[in-house]
Amino acid sequence: MSTAQILNYEVIGSGEPVLLIHGLFGDLDNLKSLGRDLSADHQVILIDVRNHGDSFHSDSMSYADMADDVAATLDALAIPAVHIVGHSMGGKLAMEFALSYPDRVLSLIGADIAPVAYDPRHRHILDALTSVPIDRITSRQEADKHLAQYIDEVGVRQFLLKNLRRGDSGFYWRMNLAALNQCYPVITGSISDGHYDGPVLLIKGGNSNYLTAEHTAAVTARFSQVDVKIIEGAGHWLHAEKPHIFNRLARQFIENHSRT
Repeated sequence: MSTAQILNYEVIGSGEPVLLIHGLFGDLDNLKSLGRDLSADHQVILIDVRNHGDSFHSDSMSYADMADDVAATLDALAIPAVHIVGHSMGGKLAMEFALSYPDRVLSLIGADIAPVAYDPRHRHILDALTSVPIDRITSRQEADKHLAQYIDEVGVRQFLLKNLRRGDSGFYWRMNLAALNQCYPVITGSISDGHYDGPVLLIKGGNSNYLTAEHTAAVTARFSQVDVKIIEGAGHWLHAEKPHIFNRLARQFIENHSRT
């Protein structure tokens, strides 16, 4: 039985709709640069995936359930079909949605991700976040100092600390850290089998190993109309590292497959 609910969302612009889906630990701000770029010609819907941002918390993080959330949210907005762009976990969710609701997807862009199971490469981040003494810290700087024991990259820590909020009784994590921990094997797992025969673009970071030739069979089993672009000099966070190139590739692909 699905646990689908309407997600927290933001809508900008008008025109043929485009849905943007962030990755693990993120929120709807992550792809906002692309959203602003597209909003001149499109209605752009940015969402917080369940257990992230200001969306509801749940014990399930299955891609099937999360795809149903997307459908419920589009229903609430009276949007029958969209172009979808998803990064990392959001890319897997975009793929799952296309497999589950193929008639609702005009085109699909997956940013640096394949529809496969991955090794637990974020486990150290989850361990670091869980180890923060959230009920005792008194400042963001204190939380950053604690995370720095586990995570060297300042940019990664800043990204994670966007989830830190201060309430009446102190600091708390906005994301559902307990559920992300519990469901991590599901999040890193593969998506469903199935087929979507609409247009698909996979954008790979040249320095990233998230999308490789080894994934070709898993991709082509599910998607028959696939194009791949590589952004040289970019890693997994390609949309943040090379935003002008990423936005241009995404915009061109969507425009090429626009029905208006």
